[in-house]
Amino acid sequence: MQNRKKITSTLLSTSVALALLSTLSLAEGKAHWGYTGHGSPEAWGELAPEYKICSTGKNQSPINVTTSLDADLAAIAPEYTSASNEILNNGHTVQVNVDAGSTLKVDGITFELKQFHFHTPSENHIDGKSFPLEAHFVHADKEGNLAVLALMFEEGEENKALSKVWEKMPKAANEKGALKLADISAALLPKNKDYYRFNGSLTTPPCSEGVRWLVLKTPVSVSKAQVEAFLHTMHHPNNRPIQTTNARMIVK
Repeated sequence: MQNRKKITSTLLSTSVALALLSTLSLAEGKAHWGYTGHGSPEAWGELAPEYKICSTGKNQSPINVTTSLDADLAAIAPEYTSASNEILNNGHTVQVNVDAGSTLKVDGITFELKQFHFHTPSENHIDGKSFPLEAHFVHADKEGNLAVLALMFEEGEENKALSKVWEKMPKAANEKGALKLADISAALLPKNKDYYRFNGSLTTPPCSEGVRWLVLKTPVSVSKAQVEAFLHTMHHPNNRPIQTTNARMIVK
């Protein structure tokens, strides 16, 4: 417990803190959550008091992006200039941690990219369509507020940028390794940065709300073999089911 407090106090952002705390809870045998069995998404809200919002929240993610209001959203221009530094398999996903310096500006606020990770199949849907793979680029501002940029992958040609990540993908849970790739975050994104926007939550416990979600409209390619390699590493799908949109407005 003392180590847990020490580690938490040194974290740079709420996003990293939540991810690490989830890993520590899993290691200690407390609030064991996952995607299958007794700890599956349907049960998350009952696993621990701090996870209650997973079942009671009204702005949960992911969602099916359907009805959209054309609000002429401001263009986004991710400035992903820093390199990656580490890749890890935390038992729930494969995550790439990024050096400081990459940013995304939303609502006039600068959010710094902390990490990106993957889900198969996609967590969010667009007009009812599921995609074989989805990446989440997780950002935090100086106050710890979160913004997630979601990227969809559709089956097609091998994704060369993704291959560089997959080459170093840890095969066992709680395994990590160095991953020094310059501009990998930017290389994964499509040229067209048009997007949908809505308010949502983390898609894993504790399912905290107040997250700014930006879902890119344009998918990038991924080969069937690349998706299968990720699924083989995870051993099962790692997507949270679609949540009720409720009264939220989805804008584009």
